[in-house]
Amino acid sequence: MLVCADKFRGTVTAREVGEAVAAGAPELDVVVQPLADGGEGTLEAFGGANRTTTVTGPLGEPVEADWALRGSRAVIEMARASGLLLAGGAEGNDPMEASTVGTGQLIATAAEAGADEILVGLGGSATTDGGLGALRAMAPLARYRGIRLEVACDVRTAFVDAAAVFGPQKGASPSQVKLLGRRLERLAQVYADEHGVDVRGIERAGAAGGLAGGLAAAGATLHDGFSLIAEAVELYDMIEAADLVVTGEGRLDESSFAGKVVGGVASLAAAAGVPVVAVVGQSALDDPPIPVIDLTERFGDRAMLDTAATIAEAAASFSDAPWR
Repeated sequence: MLVCADKFRGTVTAREVGEAVAAGAPELDVVVQPLADGGEGTLEAFGGANRTTTVTGPLGEPVEADWALRGSRAVIEMARASGLLLAGGAEGNDPMEASTVGTGQLIATAAEAGADEILVGLGGSATTDGGLGALRAMAPLARYRGIRLEVACDVRTAFVDAAAVFGPQKGASPSQVKLLGRRLERLAQVYADEHGVDVRGIERAGAAGGLAGGLAAAGATLHDGFSLIAEAVELYDMIEAADLVVTGEGRLDESSFAGKVVGGVASLAAAAGVPVVAVVGQSALDDPPIPVIDLTERFGDRAMLDTAATIAEAAASFSDAPWR
């Protein structure tokens, strides 16, 4: 059995989901592969962090940012350096000043450490600076010509739309959203003039408040986050070798099947002819396209208070489940 779930935000990590399934079904041979769609959890999907660097946080304070370097591939989560939680959430954030400088510092550190491939997972950002802070910290950009910059995005938002779509979530008032939008429009022209890249025409360029677009201007390639991670960890081969695939996330809704982990895993499992079930904290779908175990429906408030235990209890019935 392969367990390849996303995190349940605020309760358990993707790896803890797998460990809970294994604890609940000790008679089964369980393989755990944590997944993410490009946001938080990307590091865990690649084996976790093995390095820590002090960088400039989103509001200028120093933060200890975890990242990974294995062989010549570096993996960075921008949220570890420029994330909204580091700014104290929307209430503590200054959306006009929040900067991606720290993410750029991590990328520069990875390049200096000898990485020839740098994968940056976007998601959970405090910022709407269009990646300008990151690019300034990465200078000189010429040093990245021999390095593959791969960016895992969890949204398809356009560059100039990032302020309107995500600004309110980062604490921006309506007037600040308008100012941030105009700033992104000006910055798009700067990138076109200075780098010859029109970020306005690149899908996903608005991810992480436009950081994706800024990195694209520096030569990065933007990817669908789930697809990039699934290919990198050879997920299809793992699914093909399993007799059952278990995926999951905290809340299942229509977006779960539009580029997110659950939908991506379900598609790969269907292609491989392997049964799949999703274990979720709560489902908002009346008729999901795959079997779903809704922990809130089954266990009530315990699903939030002790998620790992309820996952393990649900997994106890996997041996004789009808979808095996």
